[in-house]
Amino acid sequence: MQNIVLTLTDHILTERKKTKHDLTILLHQIENVSKIVASHVKASGLVDILGKTGRKNAFGEEVQKLDEFSNNLLIHALLAGGQVQAVISEENKEPIFASKENEGEYVVFFDPLDGSSNIDTICPIGTIFGIYHKDGGILQPGENQIAAGYIIYGSSVMFVYTVGNGVNGFTLDPAIGNYLLSHPNITIPEDSNLYSINEAYEHKFDKELLSYLQKLKQKENTSLRYVGSMVADMHRTLIKGGIFLYPTINTYPKGKLRLTIEVNPFAYITEQAGGKVVGIKETNPLTIVPKHIHDRSPIIAGSKKMIEEYLAFYK
Repeated sequence: MQNIVLTLTDHILTERKKTKHDLTILLHQIENVSKIVASHVKASGLVDILGKTGRKNAFGEEVQKLDEFSNNLLIHALLAGGQVQAVISEENKEPIFASKENEGEYVVFFDPLDGSSNIDTICPIGTIFGIYHKDGGILQPGENQIAAGYIIYGSSVMFVYTVGNGVNGFTLDPAIGNYLLSHPNITIPEDSNLYSINEAYEHKFDKELLSYLQKLKQKENTSLRYVGSMVADMHRTLIKGGIFLYPTINTYPKGKLRLTIEVNPFAYITEQAGGKVVGIKETNPLTIVPKHIHDRSPIIAGSKKMIEEYLAFYK
């Protein structure tokens, strides 16, 4: 008997029976948008969508054309679907609320195109999302997430997500236009020889981190892998193990990555995949109640043994 290949649609419907929240339509909306974005990413070198818009986002960063396209597409799709109360994007200063007649049950945080500075070098980029129920308000700790995931646009396109029952990955088959289950029950290896950090900031690291990195490099076969796109670096960490570090530095004393938009989704996914995550020293970023939608936080995530070795330098 031929094996039946599970599609993302099949999996979403199956997971629906295990949770009290019906995210079927909402996840399908994100899935559909990701297919459109994927097609534009593949064509970004052929059409006038590559490059900068000439304006900056809420943080003074240059907005890429494809970034803006993806952002507008996600906002429109989510607000029109009747499933959300509000959407919060990395590209917008304030939350965007659905109209009263079209208001849904959920709040969605997203980065429409993480790593967009890599677009013109054809490095992997991605979309990140975290979903909450509106009853907790806009500013909730990450541990309240009821779903989180990312889509990575690289040599293939993958949709990776969790609704609190483990992490599963689906690869887009362009021949049929469906995501097919390719990475069931993703589990981060307990240990690894890989680490991922921007060592150009070494002169800004605290002494504990420098000591940890020095010890790490003394291990046999240790390898540095760093793309500069959180989606790409965390995807590798989830699949192959290792430690991803985006710590505090003197120019970013609270961290650089956005707590609600980047850190919390990946922290939730990491724990669901059996890994470990910390922020400042031993603080789990998932326990932090944000004061603003664009709060920042450090994140160190990955294989449990490597995180524990890292923490030992702060005790």
